[in-house]
Amino acid sequence: MRLALVQTNTGIDPRMEAVHLPAQIAKAAADGAQIVFTPEMSGLLDRDRARAASHIAHEADDVVLSAVREAAARHGVWVQLGSLALKGAGEKFVNRGFLIAPDGNITARYAKIHLFDVALGSESWRESAAYDAGDTAVLAQTPWGGLGLTICYDLRFPALHRALAEAGAAMLAVPAAFTRPTGAAHWHVLLRARAIETGCWVIAAAQSGIHQDGRATYGHSLVVSPWGEVTLDMGEAPGIGLVDIDLGQVAAARAKVPALDHARPFRLERA
Repeated sequence: MRLALVQTNTGIDPRMEAVHLPAQIAKAAADGAQIVFTPEMSGLLDRDRARAASHIAHEADDVVLSAVREAAARHGVWVQLGSLALKGAGEKFVNRGFLIAPDGNITARYAKIHLFDVALGSESWRESAAYDAGDTAVLAQTPWGGLGLTICYDLRFPALHRALAEAGAAMLAVPAAFTRPTGAAHWHVLLRARAIETGCWVIAAAQSGIHQDGRATYGHSLVVSPWGEVTLDMGEAPGIGLVDIDLGQVAAARAKVPALDHARPFRLERA
């Protein structure tokens, strides 16, 4: 199975990304990719909420989603569109990812459950001020096996990934826009931990570089094997990463250390 990861430096105008992403999908397909993964916020990355609001649309009207669906159909590839900022049912937006089939149809949707509300000293983020959280984990079906959908900050919640693995995931998608401080400290170790804990392939397409809105993201899009080995690290430069993975390694890793089967219920006693 050949994967492609698109590492991007998304800007403040979705119309530009509606041109850039299909071009990247075309290149990946030409290089033999069967499924293409893109980062969180693939259509718009803008800390200026008033300016961003003027570009955020409902799903049916989003120019990036429409362009990516068309590209998937034109080139006959699956696309895991990491996420888009979209209008929700209420006043707030939603951070929603998609799995798109080679005919251009959307086969799965996932709304980010865990919102990034943190203070890092030099940086402060409060995603919940603008976005509503999702409440449903999603296991998508592909020709190669189950694909668990997560987004960025979800990475820090192992129970979500374990639930997806127990439900049948052989792969976990972790599209992200990690900050540089948290990326340098935690990105590699958390992704490797989720792979080892679940015995899944972990596929993490990331944003990278200094963005138009002034933020800096960490990059280092990764693919991690079920044994915790990093098989692709894209560093900091935007571009396309290609890697061939063997889904047989899922069963092999779980046979060596059957932690999913060994989980036992327990009670907590406060001594």
